[in-house]
Amino acid sequence: MSPLTAIDLFCGAGGLTQGLRKSGFRVVAAVDNAPLAVKAYELNHPGTEVLTGDICHLSPLQIAAKVGLKPGELDLLAGCPPCQGFSSLRTRRRSPSVNDPRNVLVGQFGRFAEALRPRALLMENVPGLAKDIRLRLLLSRLRQLDYRLTYGVLDASEYGVPQRRRRFVLIGLRGRRIGFAEPAKQRRTVRGAIARLKSPALSDDPLHNHGEVRSGKVQKRIREIPAEGSLRTMGDAHQLPCHKRTNGFFDIYARMVWKEPAPTITGGCINPSKGRFLHPEQHRAITLREAALLQSFPPHYKFPLDEGKYRAAELIGNALPPRFVARQAKEIALALRSESEVR
Repeated sequence: MSPLTAIDLFCGAGGLTQGLRKSGFRVVAAVDNAPLAVKAYELNHPGTEVLTGDICHLSPLQIAAKVGLKPGELDLLAGCPPCQGFSSLRTRRRSPSVNDPRNVLVGQFGRFAEALRPRALLMENVPGLAKDIRLRLLLSRLRQLDYRLTYGVLDASEYGVPQRRRRFVLIGLRGRRIGFAEPAKQRRTVRGAIARLKSPALSDDPLHNHGEVRSGKVQKRIREIPAEGSLRTMGDAHQLPCHKRTNGFFDIYARMVWKEPAPTITGGCINPSKGRFLHPEQHRAITLREAALLQSFPPHYKFPLDEGKYRAAELIGNALPPRFVARQAKEIALALRSESEVR
């Protein structure tokens, strides 16, 4: 049985590609404009043709020809247009930045679909896209191409990812509608994802033993936070002055909970002041490797440290959880294979 073909737009560090590969797709080409993300991608997916550049200036037909495909021959077009413009995390008032220029990149997914006419589509984004006019325009464009679409907001923790992460997902087949994958019967937890790792000090994994530098005051603050607790649960005397003056995030300097999925892993995931990112027991923030495992990356997935650990954390936090992708992509693969058998 020959692998199904896929192209990954806005590939980042390769979370989407990793999930597609696990579900039986051969990702023949990928596109991104961030050099560090492309380096991470190439470290882990050397068999894929990667094009670096502004997608607005790339020709879909030239990309397809480069990998030996003609319009209509591609099995799956997949992608996650940069989502920060739709994210409520972008503004102090937690309202989407609708004028962010990255929002126009959603339309590029439609442009590639028109040119390549793939048998199936898979697009993911933040939940904010569901309320944006650009989604309505894209849906209209895809329906005119005879794609039958299923879309909505799903939580990755219901699909085998040890992390609560809400994602907008769109899937489509030409002339036929399929639904989302069934949720997993049991949720994965922080314990199941990272408890078996050695202490960072005993590890030779650079993504786990990178260490952290904290002032004595911050170290003391972290040591005082109890299991499953946070600064917020420790009373007024422990609150930071800046947090007493704001209505912003309160769940910071907080420990993850062993028996639950992790909170959403973000680009600030190794900084305890950015969220509930403290280890459940040890007096430190989670490491890059722990963050990657909570994102459901394989244990030996590579992320370059050329530009420092915080840039690597951004690659991890911005990635799609591969296991979540694989669950949805498997449904698409089954539909495409059954369709081929009927033919």
